[in-house]
Amino acid sequence: MAHAVAPTAHQRNRARYAAILFALAVGGFAIGTSEFAMMGLMPSLVQDLGITEPQVGHLISAYALGVVVGAPLLAILGARLPRRSLLLALMGFYALANLATAFAPDYHVMLGFRFIAGLPHGAYFGVAMLVAASIGGPAQRGAAISRVMLGLSIAILVGNPLATWMGQALSWRYVFALVAAVAVLTVTLVARSLADDPAEPRQTPLREMRAFNSSQVWLTLLIGAIGFAGMFCAFSYLAPTLTEVTGTGDGWIPIAMGVFGVGSIIGNLAGGWLVDRLQFRAAPVILAWSALVLLAYPFAAHSLWTMLPAVVAVGTMGALAPVLQTRLMDVAGEAQTLAAASNHAAFNAANALGPWLGGLAISAGLGWTSTGHVGAATAVGGLLVYAWARWDERRMTVALARS
Repeated sequence: MAHAVAPTAHQRNRARYAAILFALAVGGFAIGTSEFAMMGLMPSLVQDLGITEPQVGHLISAYALGVVVGAPLLAILGARLPRRSLLLALMGFYALANLATAFAPDYHVMLGFRFIAGLPHGAYFGVAMLVAASIGGPAQRGAAISRVMLGLSIAILVGNPLATWMGQALSWRYVFALVAAVAVLTVTLVARSLADDPAEPRQTPLREMRAFNSSQVWLTLLIGAIGFAGMFCAFSYLAPTLTEVTGTGDGWIPIAMGVFGVGSIIGNLAGGWLVDRLQFRAAPVILAWSALVLLAYPFAAHSLWTMLPAVVAVGTMGALAPVLQTRLMDVAGEAQTLAAASNHAAFNAANALGPWLGGLAISAGLGWTSTGHVGAATAVGGLLVYAWARWDERRMTVALARS
């Protein structure tokens, strides 16, 4: 009997750890479904709201800009709050904003609601990553972060095809009502599984902002904002590329969204594995892979049987997320919450930049597949910023040694 006590306690800790990660991942599923649903809903939105494909791209960008604005702002305002309370407030706000989106009467009102819905996105993920890293331990930070991000990947695999099907069979409005319901479920799960931690480090907004003013933090964020834009550039216009270039019917769009989700899950798990082994050196590996994938994308788009593997490959570019998230934890000092939230602001700057650049190329008459070439250029831009970050790190090391 004496030998049964320690394993039982261990099993309870593991069950609690799994329950917390699951609750946080459900929130990631809600956010991922809402964020990426626009890509698959593009034909439905064009028909129902009487707008163009580039205007749907503006709805995508409005959400992304909301993340860019909201991530640092809400992280600063919530710096004094316990992480549990902040997570509950952010996901409750997210539920209300998506419910409002479901009832948007026209394009312009929806544009505003999409911006509002994006506000809590980055702060939620930032705080969720800190919680996951703290319970996962230093040796498994990448794995813990990738498990929370798995909710986002499953949203692409399951949520996006479901959203696309709902848009075709019912209405795009049901999609955002469903997201609101999943957000409410997240609030319930987080409240039940995550307890307040008295030993949790507390920061003041001023201290977070002061520590955030670091060249390594800003360069890491810039890698994400530029290097990740290529994935969004190609994925945002996937639906019309399939119908106009590949020559498929609308029925293949949900399947392609699911295929992208498979790639996203592979990339997410690979990113967690790579960062626990290579640390920041994993970033150039993933960026170089991204450039090659996007250069091949225009050639693959002309046949369904080459397009589907190409879409999987584009999805694997998400491996960059856990790498940069972990890097920010290492270089942000006392600005952990602000830096973690700002990582998602950087990715959503990429989500705004990618569709915008892709829309410019398409509007200029370069065709739907031009998104691959534009995206490859942004991946190369991310590699250049990585080289700049490494140079800056060596410069600071030499300066400290001399002083």
